[in-house]
Amino acid sequence: HLAETGGGLVQPGESLRLSCAAHGFTLRHYAVGWFRQAPGKEREGVSCISTSDGSTYYADSVKGRFTISRDNAKNTVYLQMNSLKPEDSAVYFCAADFPLWTVQTMCIKEELFGSWGQGTQVTVSS
Repeated sequence: HLAETGGGLVQPGESLRLSCAAHGFTLRHYAVGWFRQAPGKEREGVSCISTSDGSTYYADSVKGRFTISRDNAKNTVYLQMNSLKPEDSAVYFCAADFPLWTVQTMCIKEELFGSWGQGTQVTVSS
């Protein structure tokens, strides 16, 4: 299964690092995506990372502020979130599946991910 940690309450402009740890399987063989869902809104793809070539995708709303990365030794994928804005507030989920499509396609079509974590709350407020 997947487990997200690192959420919390921060002020605008601050940073958070989310972690997505895999238990029971080796995450480096899978594409991993971060998705978020704010109250009253549909879940949206934030960032995704592929496997061997390390290709990444970012939603326009987070480009230049968020960075996705892997630590294969820790079987973990991270989402570094800088310059956080109130509109970044949401429950953040990580997901994993075999990289059968481009990361951009997988980030746009969440149904391409079969394994999901329970989510972690991120609140950006002054």
